[in-house]
Amino acid sequence: MSLLPMNEITSLNQLDLQKSYSYADYLLWKFKERVEIIKGKIMVMSPASTRFHQRISMKMTAKFLEVFDNHQCQIYSAPFDVRFPDENGKVKTVVQPDLCVICDTSKLDERGCVGAPDLVVEILSPGNTKREMKDKYELYQEQGVKEYWIVSPETRTIQIFVLENGKYIGIQPVAEDEVATSVVFPALSFSTEKLYEL
Repeated sequence: MSLLPMNEITSLNQLDLQKSYSYADYLLWKFKERVEIIKGKIMVMSPASTRFHQRISMKMTAKFLEVFDNHQCQIYSAPFDVRFPDENGKVKTVVQPDLCVICDTSKLDERGCVGAPDLVVEILSPGNTKREMKDKYELYQEQGVKEYWIVSPETRTIQIFVLENGKYIGIQPVAEDEVATSVVFPALSFSTEKLYEL
């Protein structure tokens, strides 16, 4: 006789991807696949990050730590849940940015962050480009993330978007070997030389 609860979800196949889900549902799921929920809809994340993706993420985290270690703002890297409550306070959106900076520590709890980080970095992976370029761009803009970086390992560029009057304004992309500088955090400035090296 099975000791598992009748409603325990152990496989993504048990879910209807057309249905709307909340963070409360998300917490009950026990399957291996990593998913995010955007406005109630399940978004299956790419399988485990490639080695190249991981190296870029680690190098960027090191650069961010140089600025934000012992700083009022804190940095977190994936997997780290960022939840966005709707106007009724219900959480139907939970994402896992590759890297985020949060200055308002009242947004932090044991499970992650509730509300908009100040800066979010997403590193593109094969298969998730549309999500980062459109769905998450729109989500982060709508939720008030002040600065959004999209790192493309394929083109070796960083696109930086800054929130102005509720809309993202793109600044000139940072090409390989150039210096990436945050608009919101000017002290965060580093050369991308060797960023894309394995």
